[in-house]
Amino acid sequence: MKERPFVFDQIHIEVARHASDDFNLFHDKHKWLQITHNPFKGPIVLGYQLNTLIEYQMRLYREAHHEDKVITENNLRFSNYQITFVNAVRPRVPVYLGIKKTLIQTIPELTLGNRIALKSEGKTVLLGFKKETQSPLFLAETKLDDLPDLNEIPDRTIVPGTDFFLKRKFMNNGSVKNFLSGSLAEQSDYFDELTHVANYPEIFPCSLTSGALLEKAQLENHDFKLNPMVYTSHEISVDRHYLRWLRNNDKLHILVRQLPESQDNTLKQTAIKLRTYHCYGLLQNNEVLFRLTMNLAPLEQILENLSQK
Repeated sequence: MKERPFVFDQIHIEVARHASDDFNLFHDKHKWLQITHNPFKGPIVLGYQLNTLIEYQMRLYREAHHEDKVITENNLRFSNYQITFVNAVRPRVPVYLGIKKTLIQTIPELTLGNRIALKSEGKTVLLGFKKETQSPLFLAETKLDDLPDLNEIPDRTIVPGTDFFLKRKFMNNGSVKNFLSGSLAEQSDYFDELTHVANYPEIFPCSLTSGALLEKAQLENHDFKLNPMVYTSHEISVDRHYLRWLRNNDKLHILVRQLPESQDNTLKQTAIKLRTYHCYGLLQNNEVLFRLTMNLAPLEQILENLSQK
């Protein structure tokens, strides 16, 4: 598929960050200046904005190639994204999305997959793939059957008997529409009040994990100015079956587990230890809407590594 340009303005960043309650200083039009050694020279686009841009363009691609019918007929209920962030996207700078031709695999199960890449100013900013499968590609082994009633657990606390941090959110159609528009996706393809259509996009519920991580870090007295962290990768599996259930005001329980830092888990080709989070989005009866892994690294260490090359 031929690469085409997309341009984010600052208003797109403002809309998306407020819709998803993301108060990361990197996206703030004033506070980005307060980040120590910030190399980006201004606010940057949210990672989940870029993921949503990919989601929407992949939706159009699937429809144009009649692959949406293959997905339905073969019950490929899981939508999977594996994203590696190489650089940042800045407002008013065109970004180009490339989607490679769909590859179909039948072993071990039927899979539709596409390589994707985003480039800006001649440099790669994001690499990854989008795959449709019958079972989740990420964190499929995690069992969440023995959790207590999450409705009874206070927000922003540790779930008793586990190492999960709980953040409770409520779906809001207005916020979803704003996030779609801020991500350069056509929100009317998902919502139409006159015909009573309300189909939630895949990435928006996942995007709320960023705010959950920020609130967890804030409770732990993390200094966002002196020790900024940046995303290095996302691995996401969304259950489209449960996604169809989502409606305005529905409750979403976000569970966050932080893994211990280890020398065995480092940023590729460096000794920088990654901070890894396993996150799950659960609905009212503990149905698992999404499973995702987010990897972050300290900006200071990344810059130090680059200066040594």
